[in-house]
Amino acid sequence: MSSHPILLIGGSGIVGRHAARYLRDAHPEAPLLIAGRDRDRAEAVAHGLAKAEAVTVDLSADDLGLGDRPVGAVAVLFADDRLAGLRFARARGVPHISISPLLQEIGPEVGSYIHSPAAAPVILGTEWLVGATTVPALAFAKRFSRLDSISIAALLDDEDTGGPAQTVDLERVTRTAPAALARREGRFVWRTGDDAEAVIRAIDGTEMAATALSPNDVVALAMATDAPNVEFNLATGVSSSRRKGEPMSTEIIIALAGEDHDGRPLRTLHAVMHPEGQFPLTGLGVAMALERATGLDGGPALPAGLYFPYQLLDPAAYFERFGQIGGKVLTL
Repeated sequence: MSSHPILLIGGSGIVGRHAARYLRDAHPEAPLLIAGRDRDRAEAVAHGLAKAEAVTVDLSADDLGLGDRPVGAVAVLFADDRLAGLRFARARGVPHISISPLLQEIGPEVGSYIHSPAAAPVILGTEWLVGATTVPALAFAKRFSRLDSISIAALLDDEDTGGPAQTVDLERVTRTAPAALARREGRFVWRTGDDAEAVIRAIDGTEMAATALSPNDVVALAMATDAPNVEFNLATGVSSSRRKGEPMSTEIIIALAGEDHDGRPLRTLHAVMHPEGQFPLTGLGVAMALERATGLDGGPALPAGLYFPYQLLDPAAYFERFGQIGGKVLTL
């Protein structure tokens, strides 16, 4: 386990604050560097955490403006189109996780890894809410001997907003992504035009217009289960809790179909939700992936490789922490 600090680039944002708090709660002695666009905000976040320090990074500099300062891992919590954090982490030989690039955008990260595969761990963190979809879906899949289809429907409440970086990311995800990957009858296809439109049912049964999306969950779940049909759709609007007059929440509806272990048809429908929205779950996934990568969780530090978060998150530990922060799993 490295004794060097974990660098959270974007650490003063909402995801960064959650990730930092979860890391601090689980590992009181782990040093953290909080890097944000606004030094005062970064200072405020660091001030509320023991063994944390605010830093300013320069994404145009090879050393991020940190000089020779040692770092144990790097998390990039916004769209880093320069790959500055990744280049820095690879040069230092330390783990890196980013949570922004969709499937059609991971080429630079994968290319960097292929160029020097022994340099350090690279975690492709853009599973929806960093494991909050894949980990539960794979747990539910254990009831099946064969999966025929996996359909994921995510709902973001339109009041579930973050800072400027998250706003820009959501705009890119929902309006500028040219196509969305899905798997149909065993073939990977790109959904465009009318095929990229869908209707989902929220937890309360309300039908909502949705758009196809390509987080890493599509490929990850297809490869992990060999399900021939996998799709992901995203809706934004009023969440089920807010329709009841309660505060907004975030919802992930996971529908599985196939055969059980006795060869009988089986369909399951579950929901993953958090009453405070998307950011606590994203922060938890980032924190637990960093804990595994650095060995903070008590295991050996992660060897060099290319990873999805679900490969790193122990299901039992994840569900325990998920419940502790207020997450709920519902059978529909």
